Amino acid sequence: MTGTVINYYASGNTAKGFVSLYDSNLKDLERLFILKGGPGTGKSSLMKKVGANWLEKNFDIEYLHCSSDNNSIDGVIIRQLKVGIVDGTAPHVIEPKAPGAIEEYVNLGEAWDSNRLLANKSEIVRISNEISNAFQSAYKNFAEALKIHDEWEKIYIKNMDFTAANKLTEELIQLFFGQINLNKQPNVKHRFLGGATPKGAVDFIQNLTANVANRFFIKGRAGSGKSTMLKKIAKEAEVRGFDVEIYHCGFDPNSIDMVIVREVGIAIFDSTAPHEHFPERDHDVIIDMYEIVINNGTDEKYADSINEIKSRYSEKMKEGISHLAQAKELHDKLEAIYIAAMDFTVVDKIRSNIEEKISKIHETQN
Repeated sequence: MTGTVINYYASGNTAKGFVSLYDSNLKDLERLFILKGGPGTGKSSLMKKVGANWLEKNFDIEYLHCSSDNNSIDGVIIRQLKVGIVDGTAPHVIEPKAPGAIEEYVNLGEAWDSNRLLANKSEIVRISNEISNAFQSAYKNFAEALKIHDEWEKIYIKNMDFTAANKLTEELIQLFFGQINLNKQPNVKHRFLGGATPKGAVDFIQNLTANVANRFFIKGRAGSGKSTMLKKIAKEAEVRGFDVEIYHCGFDPNSIDMVIVREVGIAIFDSTAPHEHFPERDHDVIIDMYEIVINNGTDEKYADSINEIKSRYSEKMKEGISHLAQAKELHDKLEAIYIAAMDFTVVDKIRSNIEEKISKIHETQN
């Protein structure tokens, strides 16, 4: 018997640059191991092994995925033990609450041969600079794409029935929560629905909603009020004392793409490209924002403008993704330098030490 796994992004490469939502996901932990070390030092592998070990012991595991590398994770959380391990190297900035008492820094640099790295110093610096430039180029493209997306949204915003949008929101709030108010402080977690990665857009909607009874798929267009409605639903849930998972848009972090309120078995999410999904369960429901709140014939009336905007937007997004792929390719070269300088038996000992500490935490809780 094993536990369950949920996957999500707690940081992302967005139109606003690199954005971290670590804080709300780590705030309840009583023990946090922060890994330090260069690329290729085994941070992701260490966290995956720890996660797999405790999963086999029937503990639920949360994997915080890396948006810059589809095969890597940035963190693992064993929430039942209030324990986490995270990558604490740049650009992941983690402000410790109680260093030594809650947070413990783990230096994987103990396992590398400094002389071998010194011999490759100029190459390390050169590749690191190129990686930084690639990310900056990606962020620039995404920022330009967001401005184009704003043009797209304006078409539908000026053709929206705001009264109908507000009515729909109120009806959903009533359907979800009725007259229920919980007499407790809500636990609100902010995450990303998906991520812009070197392999394109990736999301974990199916995994995150696997155990949610009622799923609401929002269909619509850019600017048809999806995010605004989700923000209002999330706020209402919070005011009523429900624990809320708020999933931000991996492209525009100021926009909301999904809200999950597990205490009432509700997940409602933007189900349009690039994270388009379709109902497959008996209790799945489609909410068509275009049909409900946008004036009839808007698509046809503005077809030429929409197609032109969509083309420019897609081109900028493709450029941005290509720069992320370039950064990943360069990162792989940098990793190879560090891997060649590593003694992974030392990393294994470090992992065993972390495992022992987590086991002791488990023992004290029983």
